[in-house]
Amino acid sequence: MNNIQQLSSSLTANVELVIVGKTAEVQLIVIGLLSQGHLLIEDVPGVGKTMLAKALARSVGCTFNRIQFTPDMLPSDVTGVSIFNQQTRQFEFRPGPILAQIVLTDEINRATPKTQAALLEAMEERQVTVDGVTYPLGQPFLVLATQNPIEYEGTFPLPEAQLDRFMLRASLGYPSALDEVTVLDRQQRQHPIDTLGQVVSVTDLLAAQQAVKEVYVDPLVKTYIVELVTQTRRHPEVYLGASPRGSLALYRTAQARAAIHGRNYVLPDDVKALAESALAHRVIVGPAARIKDITSRAVVKEILGAVPVPGATVSSHTQVRAKQVGLA
Repeated sequence: MNNIQQLSSSLTANVELVIVGKTAEVQLIVIGLLSQGHLLIEDVPGVGKTMLAKALARSVGCTFNRIQFTPDMLPSDVTGVSIFNQQTRQFEFRPGPILAQIVLTDEINRATPKTQAALLEAMEERQVTVDGVTYPLGQPFLVLATQNPIEYEGTFPLPEAQLDRFMLRASLGYPSALDEVTVLDRQQRQHPIDTLGQVVSVTDLLAAQQAVKEVYVDPLVKTYIVELVTQTRRHPEVYLGASPRGSLALYRTAQARAAIHGRNYVLPDDVKALAESALAHRVIVGPAARIKDITSRAVVKEILGAVPVPGATVSSHTQVRAKQVGLA
């Protein structure tokens, strides 16, 4: 676990050379990367969403592509297209921008549902199919999508199936006055992204992603995760609750959070810290709740306060069990 903790600290510190004063938010992105999940960054323009994705890609040394979604984009603009070569008399595949290790899909809600659907296969099955031929995507593979929550003209709301494929939803928010002054100082002559170097190898990242899966999760903590998700389906203000994919997202990200804190076992606090980011975007509140200005985030917070948390016995039992299975 020490290797994962060091890797996470190096990544976070390097990205913070560009994204100032957002340690918790950057750590959330790193948790998503270690969990092999995709991330949706929802925030107002100009707070550094695009720079965050670029900084993460440069820190790991991954191939990086950026897709600027517009209403006139076609699915082939994302996945690629087969072009007939007159010299060889054969069709050749020209890969689209989705065939990279880290892909930034900027303003994803500006694309039509047909184009958004082109991402579904890539995000879930990590492959794309063009003209009946399937092309596997490389490892690691991470989609970082951004959307503006306040500008709805010319946008298309993400369908539930698309939202469900994002492991976490994050928000950067405005920097503090002191942090904003630091941003001005750092960009006086050039942008920090221009000199940002690689601090983690792809090989080390892939090894860390596999090691995260070995973090022990006590049966009581698993039951707690499932109960939280189940309550989103039973809540009276909810039209559509979180899917089993939500349970798996909360399970996997809790493992990653435990690992970056130097633990080889998950605590209920790991689950509580990630529940809103992992579940809120999967919860669709009913029309009556929207009229009363009840949000999915508020529903998840209410459920966290209502579902009993496994007690201190979980921690001690977990540590004993972790030693028994050779993880301590």
